[in-house]
Amino acid sequence: MAEVKREVFGRMPSEEGGGEVEKFVLQSDSVRVEILSLGCIIAALETRGRDGRFADIVLGFDTLEGYMSKHPFFGAVVGRVANRIAKGRFVMDGKEYQLFLNNGPNSLHGGARGFDKVLWSPQVIPNGVCFFRLSPDGEEGYPGELKVWVTYTLNGSELAINYRAQSSKTTPVNLTNHAYFNLAGQGSPDIYDHEISIAADSYLPVDDTKIPTGEVAAVQGTGFDLRQPVELGKHLRKFHLDGFDHNFCLLPGRARRLVARARHPPTGRTMEVHSTQPGLQFYTGNNLDGSLKGKGAATYPKHSAFCLETQHWPDAVNQVSSSGPGAFGICSLCSGKAAGTWPCPPSPLWCHCAHRLALPLRSPTSPAPCCCPGRSTTTPPGSVSAPPEDRGDWLLSQEAVSISRFPKNPFGCQTFGAALGDGTRLGAGFLLSGLRSL
Repeated sequence: MAEVKREVFGRMPSEEGGGEVEKFVLQSDSVRVEILSLGCIIAALETRGRDGRFADIVLGFDTLEGYMSKHPFFGAVVGRVANRIAKGRFVMDGKEYQLFLNNGPNSLHGGARGFDKVLWSPQVIPNGVCFFRLSPDGEEGYPGELKVWVTYTLNGSELAINYRAQSSKTTPVNLTNHAYFNLAGQGSPDIYDHEISIAADSYLPVDDTKIPTGEVAAVQGTGFDLRQPVELGKHLRKFHLDGFDHNFCLLPGRARRLVARARHPPTGRTMEVHSTQPGLQFYTGNNLDGSLKGKGAATYPKHSAFCLETQHWPDAVNQVSSSGPGAFGICSLCSGKAAGTWPCPPSPLWCHCAHRLALPLRSPTSPAPCCCPGRSTTTPPGSVSAPPEDRGDWLLSQEAVSISRFPKNPFGCQTFGAALGDGTRLGAGFLLSGLRSL
């Protein structure tokens, strides 16, 4: 059992609507996590190194003022759509939508006031906390009223993040967590001595504004071939790269699989990322410039952290292939009707990802609590359960849903529908477990 404490972290400025920002501290025998009701931000994550000492391995701030200032989404849940949408425009059900442009000519991570910048309503649950937010129809230009639940639970050395979403209209949704990691400890000057590997045979080349060109390029023979571990600093120098900020096209598959690994040999800390998502944005903090004062007065210069953001492919709503718009596999919530030319099933999609630190993944001993209205925390007979090879590993299989298989998209990304009966939902989970270093 994890201990859950709550305390006041600060108060939002009146021009931001006021409201109390709370900090929730989840602590087990091996992990300590701090989560804010502002943006569902992971403000701290403490874990041991080989020497047995704890270190905070995520970037962030000590005070609310830091998070209210302009910063690169430290630790936050971003949405409605993570990553970039070209020119902030897309067409859905025959109607064109214009989003707020907050990244040059494009819309990034939900717009000017995305999910990272708003207060969520918290509810303490066994071993964790559940946050809820109602995103109004038209917020930041997106269609449909969207209800979102983000649940954090800590069981031993496993921190799980589960997402649920329900929309009143067909709308694109692509949620991720934007934690910045430095396994040497936040405040360490760089990540050049980290080893990185990503299980991807291809990646998406981008233009000068970081929008995919439409090409799905093989990593073979390029600096993007990270299928075997590379020491990051040496690799960047060898291939004359300024860093990474690219979507890697993960190998397709229904079951959750290992998609990336990061290791810091000096401390022995190792982190694995497991996911059912089709993409992974690997970002090496290229835009950090040392101007931000972080926790403990630390500065965060270029390449002082990395992000491994499991996701659907960037600008999927505008990318065109032989199968039409959206072939990149955008997570789209449909309102229960056929979506015209929109290439998603009339049922919602769900996805799962997991971060593991050092220890082998242990199956949960009980279902994760669910704060979604009217939802059971157990799976009744006839509902989905994990297949034999995965049993005990699917955090999302604890929801009362039925799963049906849909055809693979042209890029091999397997999608699944979840028929819920009372609307449409999207679920995703992150698991961060382990504390003993290798």
